[in-house]
Parts: sequence; C-alpha cells; structure tokens
Amino acid sequence: MAAQTVNRYGRLCAEIYDLDKPVGSLFDGPYYQARLEGLDGPILEAGVGNGRLMVALLDAGLRISGFDASPDMLDRCRANAEGRGHAPQFFQARFQDFEAPGQAAILVPTSTFTLVDNFHEAMAVLERFRDQLAPGGLLLVDLPPLSFLDAPGGIRSWTAANGDLLTLESRQVRKDVVAQTRLNHDRYERWRDGRLLETELELFAYRAWGLEEFAMALARTGFADIEVCGNFRPGRPPRSGDGIFNFSARRPG
Repeated sequence: MAAQTVNRYGRLCAEIYDLDKPVGSLFDGPYYQARLEGLDGPILEAGVGNGRLMVALLDAGLRISGFDASPDMLDRCRANAEGRGHAPQFFQARFQDFEAPGQAAILVPTSTFTLVDNFHEAMAVLERFRDQLAPGGLLLVDLPPLSFLDAPGGIRSWTAANGDLLTLESRQVRKDVVAQTRLNHDRYERWRDGRLLETELELFAYRAWGLEEFAMALARTGFADIEVCGNFRPGRPPRSGDGIFNFSARRPG
C-alpha cells in the first residue's frame, strides 16, 4: 500500500485527536518528566502530534522539540504551545528521514512506533534513532502488548466548540498474525443539525511487537543498557495484563 495513503492524520482527524487528547490529559507525563529531568542536551519527541506530551514537558521546563509527518497535527501543536506561552521548535518529517543529530534523548510515546508497519523499515528507523542520539543518549519507546492486534473498533463522538457533533467510526479491515500487522479504516465526520457537513477516511496501518522481539531489535541495531517496565513503573517488570510496555536503551558512549 502506498505510504501516502496510510497514517495521514488529516485536518478533521487532527481536530478530533486534539479534543480527545488535550495537552497533559494522559498519564505518561510524570513518567517522562522523571526520566528526562537533568539530562544535559536537547530532547526530541518523534511523532509529536498535537503536542499533548511535548507541550506538557515544555510547561515543566524541559528543553524539548519534536517532529511529525502531518502538517495538520503540527498546526494543532503550534496552537497548543503558543496558547501556553511557548515558542515551539518542531519540523515536518517522517521517521524514515528525519535529521536532528546530537540528541540527549529521543522519546516515542504511546504506541507511536507501531505506525511503522514494516519490520525492515522499523529496523532502519531504530538505526536512525541511534544515529541521531549523542553518545550515551537515551531512547524511550512505549509499545502496546500483542493483544493490540485485536483492538476492537466502535463509534465515538465529541462536541466541538461551536456545537458541531464530531464522530469517529473505527473498523479493523485486515489482520496478519504472521507479519503482526493490522489495518484500520477510521471514518471521521462532522454533523450539524442532523446534516453531514464533512467526512474524512483515514487508513491506519500498525505493527505490533513482542517484548523479547523488540529488546532483540534494539540490541541488533546497536543499543545498550536495554530495560523494559510495565505501565510506566520503572523497575517493575512487565506483567500479563499491562496496557503498555516502556522500553529504554542507550547509544553506547
């Protein structure tokens, strides 16, 4: 499938994402703040989206920038950052071709890495992360369990500031248990007074990872000091039933 047709995050999708995940709304902020405080050097978020994490970390006084492939998401990020008094530093790029050398840390939060849905591309992206880190630099990646492949679809709704009804219908249309991938069709719609004003179809392609598989991928791509915890609890090994696994690794110094 052509790369430009998947994982696009268009304008209506970005608007709904911003309503669903406003700045500081998720529970990973304190984890990242604790892991990143005291680092000497720049910090980069890969796949910054609407800035829901990056802006919260800017609020905490961290020196962080980011990138995203979606211009509509970056518009949301800019508005959220400037609305809180920040002059955000970010740029448009893909995982496969971004350049930001000398980073003290790179973070890839909340399942973002699953959007690289091809194994060999994902390995190349890990190598790029390594190369953009300074010696001794820290990589933080959050991944869902393999049950992510069976995530249910459904319909959700939000109310926009002007009263419009915004809806999302998510449907899994393909799953490949060998490649550990799934494809979703997500339909975003805007309604007013019972009339459909706007619709946007997004195709999202994902790849899930096993715990040992990803640890070996990090080692194979040159990382050291590889650790993993469960549910944002450093030092606590992953458990069956955890909703997220938190990996950390370093570029050798």
